Amino acid sequence: MGVILRPIDIVDDITKEEFFEKYLKPRRPVVIKNMAKKWPAYQKWTMDYIKEVVGDVEVPLYDSAKADPSAPINTPTTKMQFGDYIDLIRKEPTDLRIFFFDPIKYANKLLADYISPKDLMGGFLDKYPSMFFGGKGSVTFLHYDIDLPHIFHTHFNGRKHVILFENKWKERLYKIPYTTYALEDYDIENPDFEKFPALNGIDGIECFLEHGDTLFMPTGWWHWMKYLDGSFSLSLRAWDKSWAVKAHSIWNLTVQRKFDDIMKVNFKKKYMDWKEKRAIKIAESALRKGLPK
Repeated sequence: MGVILRPIDIVDDITKEEFFEKYLKPRRPVVIKNMAKKWPAYQKWTMDYIKEVVGDVEVPLYDSAKADPSAPINTPTTKMQFGDYIDLIRKEPTDLRIFFFDPIKYANKLLADYISPKDLMGGFLDKYPSMFFGGKGSVTFLHYDIDLPHIFHTHFNGRKHVILFENKWKERLYKIPYTTYALEDYDIENPDFEKFPALNGIDGIECFLEHGDTLFMPTGWWHWMKYLDGSFSLSLRAWDKSWAVKAHSIWNLTVQRKFDDIMKVNFKKKYMDWKEKRAIKIAESALRKGLPK
């Protein structure tokens, strides 16, 4: 049976009413082809332009190695001058990525190059755009965003492979306790079902983003991403209207994250080993029970 991946819905354009009824209300992902074509960024955001306007700032980089059990989540592997990193990903494959980079700190002029899709929904955090850069072959591990936003993720200058899962599959994905990410010991593109049997039969969505494509990811959706070319993306984030979702977001960012960081500092590998074993037990239990129903 394997991992069941269905193609994502793709539209050229969409009205507010269609978007609400088909995607926002039921919380279903969709790719919108023409949204970014209306932005100045569609033409302007080349590698050379981004390198020029951001300048020679030092940026944290992340690789594909398994996280250090004693380090807080999102601890960088190394650092590099931004321009040197852009040259690197244009020249050759690398697993080094820039994660959650705020370009507006260094280049306010970029704010004029894109438009938050307020014609589709409200709640955008306009002052907090995020950019993500990756070399060919680099991978963003399977996770969902800790602050539970709706995300409009627009890709530039290459291709990206994306796999998505509803949050109802979290136990079967071997979710690590007290985090929003999955066990890093399997490859979701080619999982070993003997070692990770709970993955057999899970149901997800797959898409391939090209320059200018915008992926709408509803709150709580798990996502795995692989850069097929050295390229980058812009994420625009919006709050869900639900106060329950907002409260859960605040809990994740404060209580849960703080508890997890304290446990890592104090118990290091012992704590991480316990979490991984617990994730496996929960996944196997969910499989036996036939969850999710």
